[in-house]
Amino acid sequence: MNAIATRSINRLINGALAVKPLANFAKDRARTMIIKRAESIGVYWLDEVAQLRTRGGDMEFNPVWEKERQGICDRTLTYPDYYLTSFHAYDEGNLGWEPALEATVAAKAVHARLWPEGDARGDIRLRQSYLDVLLDQLPQPPATIVDLGCSTGLSTRALQQTYPKAQITGIDLSDYFLTVARYQTINPVDNAHPPDGAPPITWLHASAETTGLPANSVDLVSASLVFHELPQSAIQAVIQEAYRILSPGGHFTIMEMNPQSEVYKKLPAYVLTLLKSTEPYLDQYFSFDLHQAMVDVGFGQPTETRNSSRHRVVIAKKP
Repeated sequence: MNAIATRSINRLINGALAVKPLANFAKDRARTMIIKRAESIGVYWLDEVAQLRTRGGDMEFNPVWEKERQGICDRTLTYPDYYLTSFHAYDEGNLGWEPALEATVAAKAVHARLWPEGDARGDIRLRQSYLDVLLDQLPQPPATIVDLGCSTGLSTRALQQTYPKAQITGIDLSDYFLTVARYQTINPVDNAHPPDGAPPITWLHASAETTGLPANSVDLVSASLVFHELPQSAIQAVIQEAYRILSPGGHFTIMEMNPQSEVYKKLPAYVLTLLKSTEPYLDQYFSFDLHQAMVDVGFGQPTETRNSSRHRVVIAKKP
């Protein structure tokens, strides 16, 4: 398909998604498709979420969740406008219990088919493929790590397994997600308990653009599957913040969807419609020159490594 035809299809899709009933229909279809995919690979979505929601009890919703959220929430935090929208077919976006409690099973479902086996291990393999690139390309293990947009901590806990001696901070705008992250660190569904002697992970309710961390204080800033959920202005701000908090010689590492992947280029229009209905800033990410933006801030020329058929790892060093 040539570029003109692709742009025409994109305009049609974006126009359809601008019509709210059509957008809602697409989101419902996308959600149903993901849940069915999870069940087909042995990830029992509804059962796993119910177990997490009640924390093994018989109640509809365990009130301890809300008590713990209150303890982690920064009530002075102002949410950026771009964040107060629907993500991943949830009307409340990332600011609610349903998206937080479903995030882990959703990751298993979405990443299952990255590998020929097509099973629930796909998400673990994706994150390990990212860490393998870091182990291969970073000159030494980082002593301090910040995981931006850490969600429910899947990426953060994977970093801890790889760098068990590091002081790690997971940062996210959703206090709901952070509450689940802290719980699953203590009660991991995959039995991946923290390595013996590893410092406890710090969970910080803040934006990736304004972390509040000291300048020149971190060896490694990591962002896994974050940038495709941001408008370009926020991507720019996150890159600037990563540069600010990194120590000289530190690295900014990004694992993300690869806009050059043949998989995305060959997606049928209806699948692309479903995808865009759950990812409001996908077009902005796909058209963003990530390498140039990093160089413009002051990073050295980034390297890029493909770590799956649909993903890439970008690494840049602060001089």
